[in-house]
Amino acid sequence: MIEQKNTTNSSSVENTGFVSNENVLTGRYINNNGSLNVDLLGINRFQKFSIYHYLLMLPLWRLLLMIVLFYSVINLLFAFIYVIMGIHHLQGVISKNFIEDFVEAYFFSSQTLTTVGYGRVSPVGLPANIVASLEALLGIMSLALMTGLLYARFTRPKAYIKYSKLALIAPFREGNALMVRLAPRKINILSEITASIIISLNEEKNGVVHNNFYTLPLQLDHIMSLASSWTLVHPIDELSPLYKLTKEEIDASKLHIMVFVRAFDEGFSNTVVSRTEYMWNNVKTNFKFTPMFQVNENGERMQLDLRKIDAHVKI
Repeated sequence: MIEQKNTTNSSSVENTGFVSNENVLTGRYINNNGSLNVDLLGINRFQKFSIYHYLLMLPLWRLLLMIVLFYSVINLLFAFIYVIMGIHHLQGVISKNFIEDFVEAYFFSSQTLTTVGYGRVSPVGLPANIVASLEALLGIMSLALMTGLLYARFTRPKAYIKYSKLALIAPFREGNALMVRLAPRKINILSEITASIIISLNEEKNGVVHNNFYTLPLQLDHIMSLASSWTLVHPIDELSPLYKLTKEEIDASKLHIMVFVRAFDEGFSNTVVSRTEYMWNNVKTNFKFTPMFQVNENGERMQLDLRKIDAHVKI
């Protein structure tokens, strides 16, 4: 365990949103998807669960699967209701046995739920019409909710930034520097990009281990446009909390490197944010990134090879 250092340039910070204490965190502060690795205690599951934010952040394939399952289950439920109520309440049904009765009821339910209504099968009598009207109401409300949710997901601005999987400590000028690399992974135009790095170290002072946070000054923390890759560089000088730390000391200190990026998306005309984290086992020393930027054969267009964002060589 390393001893706490006196640093002025890389100052200890308390505005990270995380709390410095004597508890040693072996997991992440920031998950791979950019969300915070925090559990809320003291309230029940329903109080802390927001179905809107859950569906908004859900991967698209899971959301589409949930929509298909919801649609299928609702139609199955109403098909059972129509069959139990009596298939004779559905005029125009062509069937010879129970399975065909259920199939006819299922597809009549799907036509009612989506308000398509082809017209061959129609409800007869007050009970069937009441059930059909309730199902149509459910269909209209469900369609409105799904449309709004899909629109919100489609129009929600995102940074679309790809980060290197590793953080490198490489020779820089007269010493070393901590480096992480990022690049745009969409063709959206990001401008006025600012970046900051905050690290967490477990340090010992007076025999007590504390989890301390430091903000790291960068060689360049602001660029006008993210047209190519950007390597964030923190020079490790005498004032850096990482000064002269060996790889073994980095591992013992349970180093966490948190990267925060804020930019302006010109397409959405809105500010977007992105963040990621590197843990001590994601740090390699005496390596440097290799270029991922080039021009095409005729020299008329720039090319950025995202497959090379983690490409590095040993010094």
